[in-house]
Amino acid sequence: MKYLFILNDPAYGTERSYNGLRLAMNVRKHEPGAEITIFLMADAVGCARAGQKTPDGYYNLERMLKPFARSGTVLLCGTCMDARGMLETDIMDGARRSSMDELTQHTMTADKVIVF
Repeated sequence: MKYLFILNDPAYGTERSYNGLRLAMNVRKHEPGAEITIFLMADAVGCARAGQKTPDGYYNLERMLKPFARSGTVLLCGTCMDARGMLETDIMDGARRSSMDELTQHTMTADKVIVF
């Protein structure tokens, strides 16, 4: 099954992106063969910022995204990156800049689209 998770909220300050990634991780655990795409829009592009340092015991979204970057797809809205002054060199390995056209294609081919 193909899943598309669209995250919109900032990496920290709210827990919506964190909870979206928790759900994606649980889907992956219960359906190991699932094809999972994570699309980061708006303030959520910060979730894929490289070199995040969080206090001990606090969640780290870069770390949570790594398994999806290795085995799935982590895409960032290019327009949203530009609006926040984020460069491709600012994002974690395995994630990449994307577009509304690519989001449209993933939406049209996904079995389930989940938005946080």
